[in-house]
Amino acid sequence: MQAMETPETPENPAATTSPAPPQATGADATDATDATDPTARTPRVAEQDWAGASADPRYRAAVVDLLGALAYGELAAFERLAEDAKLAPSLSDKAALARMASAEFHHFEQLTERLRDIEEDPTAAMEPFAAPLDEFHRMTAPSDWLEGLVKAYVGDAIAADFYREVASRLDTDTSSLVLRVLDDTGYASFAVEKVRAAIEEDPRTAGRLALWARRLMGEALAQAQRVVADRDALSTMLVGGVADGFDLAEIGRMFSRITEAHTRRMAALGLSA
Repeated sequence: MQAMETPETPENPAATTSPAPPQATGADATDATDATDPTARTPRVAEQDWAGASADPRYRAAVVDLLGALAYGELAAFERLAEDAKLAPSLSDKAALARMASAEFHHFEQLTERLRDIEEDPTAAMEPFAAPLDEFHRMTAPSDWLEGLVKAYVGDAIAADFYREVASRLDTDTSSLVLRVLDDTGYASFAVEKVRAAIEEDPRTAGRLALWARRLMGEALAQAQRVVADRDALSTMLVGGVADGFDLAEIGRMFSRITEAHTRRMAALGLSA
């Protein structure tokens, strides 16, 4: 009998199995990785530029509000410094305040130019903040030159501290602009020099100015809270509903930092907080 022939075995055993699915390459591979990568995340707003961040209409509305509030604040600062210059006791003081007023107006122009660049009407953006800020200035009208110095020093600094806190949560383009227009115009050192000199000449002045500064602090914080509460876009951004906002605990810490900075500024003036 002949031996039974053994069936030939294919040289490549894999040839009898189902073909493997094609491997993803290039952009397809990246997409596939992103879809399954648990660490993939949407970039934070502070990591994006304006073009990317403003795709969210809520974020855009919040930034327009912020720029409008800042612009009107700079315009009001220009007007106030120009008025204070009239009360200046010397020609050199008058010239110094005029230079600072000019710097504030330049900041105003930068903000309104930015609003036009993003196709927003500067007047419309500022309008919601005009009445509240005008009311604050009406309620805190200084009675003399020294009260005017303290008001600008305290009030402007509180606003600047708040805007710097918010700027850290904004897109890179807007954050850069906000920080740029908050640059010190030289007013802080000017006010400290004049107020300390007045206190040295008459120590009784310190008590009156300390009470005035405490009133300004309270009015400024209350006014800021009312404005934010009235503007849905701003309030939503601040509490984290839009952009990289603050949670409630962080809002508390933010106001603590602002209060601590105010205390340090008061000490620099030679006044108690």
